[in-house]
Amino acid sequence: METSPQKSLTIGRVAQQADVSIDTVRFYEQRGLLPKPARTATGYRLYSAETVDRLHFIRRSKALGFTLEEIILLLGLQDTSGAKAEVRAITRSKLQQIDRKIDDLRRMRDVLSALEHDCAGSGNARACPIIEALSAGATDDSASEEPDDRIATS
Repeated sequence: METSPQKSLTIGRVAQQADVSIDTVRFYEQRGLLPKPARTATGYRLYSAETVDRLHFIRRSKALGFTLEEIILLLGLQDTSGAKAEVRAITRSKLQQIDRKIDDLRRMRDVLSALEHDCAGSGNARACPIIEALSAGATDDSASEEPDDRIATS
């Protein structure tokens, strides 16, 4: 990777401009999300200005829930002018995962809300319907974790 001295950035400068740690830059480089930088004769890494943009891309992608593996795929499609259909398919898959998580969270909220409603909030915790529901089957020696009818996990 040839970079001119005026456009080269040290790892510290790249990290600062992208608002990440130096360790994060090294981690992404090791994982293949960032191209290997040029090195000076003394071994210092010299990054191009585009590295900062790539780090911003990674941070935005992570904020939207994409995994590092998915981000690698997206970056690969970007780097090779891949098909928009592939980018869309990755995004559609992420949306489906998010929808499943939202459904799971709603079910969890409904169960907890019902349990909270059933609890008087006074007296001994042993008679608490929340504790009872969470303890249901706790003494069962079976290896399976069959949820109580009230505590549906999915």
